[in-house]
Amino acid sequence: MLHRTLLCFALVSGLGLSAAAAAGAAATPDVLKITLDQAKIAKVPTGTMTLVVGNPSIADVTMLKGGVGMVVTGKGYGQTNLVAIDAQGNILDEKQIQVIPTRSVLVVQRGDARSSYTCNPLCMPTVQLGDEDKTFDDAGKQISSRNSLAQGSIAGGK
Repeated sequence: MLHRTLLCFALVSGLGLSAAAAAGAAATPDVLKITLDQAKIAKVPTGTMTLVVGNPSIADVTMLKGGVGMVVTGKGYGQTNLVAIDAQGNILDEKQIQVIPTRSVLVVQRGDARSSYTCNPLCMPTVQLGDEDKTFDDAGKQISSRNSLAQGSIAGGK
């Protein structure tokens, strides 16, 4: 009998927690999930004149011409808020922006040293937040050098 009472209590408690979790989930503000180093286009409320990002090191937001949408770019891991404001300074909307890691990156951990590789389908070195400083700097320099060479080719071809 005690076992049945405990089972009933556990079921009722579980249902109560599920209902509370569902109520909490309904009360959670909208979260716009962006992959690091990716851009996503999203709508803005009608009449939006200004967009404010709480932490610009996590995400960058640019309003599209005509004020019908915005481009959100993930710049660093984490979560920040976005506020849409009209011409009179009224808050039209507030959302959370969550920047998440890409799923196509292979992370190699050797003791304290971490290196990242993008794999699609072959694995090549890439620069990711959290990589060892030397790996990050070396890959970053190679990327910058390659971009400079490409810019030189474009400029030389005109």
